[in-house]
Amino acid sequence: MDAVLFDMDGLLVDSEKIWFQVETEVMERLGGGWGPADQEHLVGGSMPSAVAYMLRVSGASAHPEEVATWMLEGMTGRLADGVELMPGAAELLAAVRGAGLRTALVTSSVRPIAEACLKGIGRDNFDHVVTGDDVARTKPDPEPYLTAARLLGVAAARCVALEDSPNGVTSATAAGCRVVAVPSVLPIPSAPGRLVVDSLREIDVDVLRELSAREP
Repeated sequence: MDAVLFDMDGLLVDSEKIWFQVETEVMERLGGGWGPADQEHLVGGSMPSAVAYMLRVSGASAHPEEVATWMLEGMTGRLADGVELMPGAAELLAAVRGAGLRTALVTSSVRPIAEACLKGIGRDNFDHVVTGDDVARTKPDPEPYLTAARLLGVAAARCVALEDSPNGVTSATAAGCRVVAVPSVLPIPSAPGRLVVDSLREIDVDVLRELSAREP
């Protein structure tokens, strides 16, 4: 194992509830309603896909860029008050860095939202940050994880990725990474090359190394 790649929303930071609040407010502005099933449809997706879905469901005629601005302002405004780390996140990040492993944050969120979260997560915990603004195709496409591996100068097959959503797991798996899944909003089944756990508290560097060393 040469590197550990971390998702952000729902994996390192407890931000899915914030997304739900903002999405609900934006949909009210669009004249529509929002519920858990709608959030499930968007978990692990990108801003453009979220905006397209909200406009389709609401039937509103607002411009996509305007809706994206509402989303961005709602998220960054709330995140300015700080972020709540998921259980075990700080400890795992410290252990991975202490072991001298290369790291990257790989998120579908746009750069301003990632930077707001990084103030709480710790920018020094990552050698590189790949956001939805940095790739042509976001998760579930493998491009985000392939980009992170390239920036780190390592093979994706020698990376372990930690994810909370089916989209993220699909992206990391397609890139060739081994995957630790910590499901948040949607369930994720076990599969070869994948470890599914309930919390980051169940993960340490030895567990990551063991997963990386398994036969494909």
